Amino acid sequence: MFFTTRKLITAFLGATSCLLSPVAAFTNSIRNPGGSDPQIVYSDGYYYLMSTTWSNVQIARATSIEGLKTAERKTIYSSSEASRCCNVWAPEVHLLGGAWYVYFSAGNGDNLDGQNLHVLKGGASPWDDYTYATQLTNEWSIDGTIVQFSEWGNYVAWSCLHDVQYQSICLQKLGDDNTSLQGAIGLISQPTNAWEQSGTPVNEGPAALYIGGKTYIGYSANYCWTPDYCIATLEWDGTTDPLDVAAWTKSDGCLMKGGVNGHYGTGHNAFFKSPDGSQTWNVYHATSNSAGACNDSRYTMVQIVTTNTDGTVNLGTPVPFSFDSAEPL
Repeated sequence: MFFTTRKLITAFLGATSCLLSPVAAFTNSIRNPGGSDPQIVYSDGYYYLMSTTWSNVQIARATSIEGLKTAERKTIYSSSEASRCCNVWAPEVHLLGGAWYVYFSAGNGDNLDGQNLHVLKGGASPWDDYTYATQLTNEWSIDGTIVQFSEWGNYVAWSCLHDVQYQSICLQKLGDDNTSLQGAIGLISQPTNAWEQSGTPVNEGPAALYIGGKTYIGYSANYCWTPDYCIATLEWDGTTDPLDVAAWTKSDGCLMKGGVNGHYGTGHNAFFKSPDGSQTWNVYHATSNSAGACNDSRYTMVQIVTTNTDGTVNLGTPVPFSFDSAEPL
């Protein structure tokens, strides 16, 4: 094929322009302050970030992770009902049966003894309006999330005190209406290892992770008012009843912890897929307080999740605020 000199120059400049085009990127943190217990989902061109100001549930959306920093926030829940007015924690939004549901913790304003899981029901989009559906649990419960098993159905995992002294991870089958629980409660993890007992023994903030053909539950260990608050995992064996503690293998220590790049107390996370489904991302909170923190000084961080050569999960280390991350694919 014959090219004139001008055509060759034009083609060269066009190719160079494509090569030099900037790749969309973001820097952490995504929400600072007030970025505790974050969850992100992607749906129909938008990233949705869940948050709370302790008395309500808020949702924000943007077409990029960077855009979430300045995204409009919409309050989708607040209540004057004494049993669920206050200490609103850890909202998460999940698509179940064609509708979006929000699961969150709330209780009374006098103490933390009345914390339970509650449910909001929405519409076909996470941005639709929500109505209060029900109180999901009747004993102390926080940090509810959905875990899906192809052969077993949908379950709710949460941090519980079900016949135990310290916060542990419980699992129970979710009803077909997505607003009720059924059957037995499975106690699948307790903070029995020394690396889960800083400050006080704690297992909380469960989060489903599906990667490499395996199902995991990420969770946070140690007391949040310590710098040792961290993320560990439970790996399901793929065949045993998920309510059976023997079905789960705990990671050998924390898979992400602070004390790196000025971040401490890295925990209470969630996982989400990139728009094309090829990547898994981790959204978690951290604090710059070297003693750890459970307050609004915590900020939201987002990082990619990978696997090691042996197939195990690699959450990496908390990146510096100056690090440029490419937007999810």
